[in-house]
Amino acid sequence: MVTVRSEDAVGMVLAHDVTRIIRGQEKGPLFRKGHIIEEKDIPLLLDIGKENLFVWDDKEGLVHEDDAAEFLRRLVHGANMHSTPPKEGKIGLVSDIDGLFMADTERLRTLNSQNEIMCATRSSGFPVRKGANLAGLRIIPLAIAQEKLDRAAEAVGTDPILNVLPFRSFRYGVVTTGSEVSKGRIKDTFTPVIEEKMREYSPSSMIFHSTPGDEQEDITSSILEMRRNGAEMIICTGGMSVDPDDRTPLAIRKSGADIVTYGSPVLPGAMLLVAYLDGDIPILGLPGCVMYSKRTVFDLVLPRILAGVRITREYLSGLGNGGLCLDCPECRFPDCSFGRGA
Repeated sequence: MVTVRSEDAVGMVLAHDVTRIIRGQEKGPLFRKGHIIEEKDIPLLLDIGKENLFVWDDKEGLVHEDDAAEFLRRLVHGANMHSTPPKEGKIGLVSDIDGLFMADTERLRTLNSQNEIMCATRSSGFPVRKGANLAGLRIIPLAIAQEKLDRAAEAVGTDPILNVLPFRSFRYGVVTTGSEVSKGRIKDTFTPVIEEKMREYSPSSMIFHSTPGDEQEDITSSILEMRRNGAEMIICTGGMSVDPDDRTPLAIRKSGADIVTYGSPVLPGAMLLVAYLDGDIPILGLPGCVMYSKRTVFDLVLPRILAGVRITREYLSGLGNGGLCLDCPECRFPDCSFGRGA
């Protein structure tokens, strides 16, 4: 910025907001930062005591904050989002769809480690609705050297840092274990919970439902039959604890599925099992808490699966930090701490 007399500022770009206060009537910006001074503006400026102004010094190699924010937007802007117009040097990003917001957190950290640059996002890995605010970005000063922006671009590369992944529609099967269900002694109340959770994110459809009882061979047979019938995801309920007659984990292993993990550092949901059959068919062994607790580990892994994100041991291990649901009287998930550590 440089200082000039207001009378000499015609045609120059205002480098700061100019506030006007009229007692009992008004307090607000007379002119916004970035306004190009016109001849008719001079009396108004002098009326509020602005005999001198800070204006944009358009030196070679310097980039104004609005242009710099647009430069940064191009570094982070990915699929299924749009940007807001620059305002006071800041650009926002907004989701175009219901989906899963994903940020490359390592590259985001690299970007924010550059001097005089910032990008703030919502937490990665959580579902968002169309119209949700995703990120805001800007430079810290009014202007920045082009070479600093170029260094930031070189550090983070050309792939978008932020994306919103659409939820897929899965054809899934549910294996409800337990002799108490297969023999009709109690009503299956677990499957409706799964169907409700699915509807929360995507129009997936349950194409197969089996109640094989407690025998490992029968449970395995049900899983393999679902695969043959075209199931794209298989969910097993019940039999996930360490009791002698809880054989679901063994049944999933016997199907030939690759086990990612049996157990997670999440409460509720410690007894979760995640596996993949034939390389890309997710199998979930859900603990009983999913049936009666409002939010569990299922709410953390399901959106990722529906968005096509593979569940890894590394991801699940990171859930320990933030993996304790506080069971708040008014549940605000996903706008809370649950699952934020990964």
